[in-house]
Amino acid sequence: MKTPASLDFGHAPETIEFWKRLVREALSLSAPTPLYIFSALPIAERIVELDAALVASGFQLKTKNSKLKTTFRHWLSFKTQPVAPLLRWWREQGRGIEVVSEFELRAALAEGFAPENILVNGPAKHHWLPQFELRELSVNFDSPAELAALLPHAKKLNWCCGVRILTGEEFDPETPQLPTQFGFAPDEAIVALKKLQRAKTRVETVHFHLRSNISSVATFERAIAEVAEICRVAKFSPLHLDIGGGIPMRHVLTRGGKIYDGQFGLVAFAQSLRQSVKLFPDVREIWLENGRFVSAGSGVLAVKILDVKERRGVRQFICDGGRTLNALMSVWEQHALVPLAERGGAEVSTVVHGPTCMAFDQLARIPLPRSLKAGDHLLWLDAGAYHLPWETKFSHGHAAICWHDENGIRLARERQSFERFWGDWK
Repeated sequence: MKTPASLDFGHAPETIEFWKRLVREALSLSAPTPLYIFSALPIAERIVELDAALVASGFQLKTKNSKLKTTFRHWLSFKTQPVAPLLRWWREQGRGIEVVSEFELRAALAEGFAPENILVNGPAKHHWLPQFELRELSVNFDSPAELAALLPHAKKLNWCCGVRILTGEEFDPETPQLPTQFGFAPDEAIVALKKLQRAKTRVETVHFHLRSNISSVATFERAIAEVAEICRVAKFSPLHLDIGGGIPMRHVLTRGGKIYDGQFGLVAFAQSLRQSVKLFPDVREIWLENGRFVSAGSGVLAVKILDVKERRGVRQFICDGGRTLNALMSVWEQHALVPLAERGGAEVSTVVHGPTCMAFDQLARIPLPRSLKAGDHLLWLDAGAYHLPWETKFSHGHAAICWHDENGIRLARERQSFERFWGDWK
């Protein structure tokens, strides 16, 4: 049965069948719902697609033998999908990881990442980073206070240093007239870059990160031009331009029905980036930290319908997982939600609820086949970005997780037991 167009959000039929197959395999392994399944295969596909656009525009993939041409390098955004098997798989590809907290750094080290393949970002890291005597880290400073506190460590340990710049293109999405809390203001960035150069540190990077789901290539162009002007005034010529992330994810809509990537094209982005890089005569590497674009499509949330109610012209499903526990992104995003079983017949207005005692717990409000019943499973697609970091245990334990890669599918984390749910209390 073809999934109704109103439910698939533009996903190819083979993509939906891929996830249905993995969910069936996971259920056959007795993996309980609610259940996250994460797969390396969609991540690999997104990286290959982005690489192809960048290479076609004139960049060169960073390798040990890269020469002459400006290269590009992907950093895994740990915070987007903090799944241990993903870190292991990514490290085996020979790629680096970006971390923003003490726990993330500890996890990266535990999974075997060498310090020279770790990029440390985030605010207020001067309160925890000094405890790590790690040489050759890449560190992007976030504030004047942080720079003052960490500068001695940077010199002693030969860090590859950078400065995060708050450009005019970065703002608080909820209050666009206000800036975010990250990075140096332009005048502060000039002072910081001069200070790092005077101190004869290994300062090589300028960095900005605008926000998620940038809708226009022109936004990157304006930000890069502003960063180039700051570097000119500071008399600093970086070797690395770290543009963070921001490439929009696919097949996801805003609550108002707008497609996030409707105006964005990878080819146009790569070509624009190639032209913008000319503003930095000594740049040798472009660093990318894309989280959502790379990993959003690599996860799915499977839930089971526990109860069905009908009143006031609407059908209501009570499921074992939902917004409050597993998918806080549904507050501002609409994702494809499809039945695992092939259910036909007329569609009726349906609200999909989680099991918590909150009216807030609404995963979706969409037309679904009336033939769906208690015991059936539903798949919430594109659950690979920020779903797990914002998972809660509101009256319930954390969900089970399955991991899939070239070697098949396996249970990577068991559902949280009561003993683990309550056992931390003293």
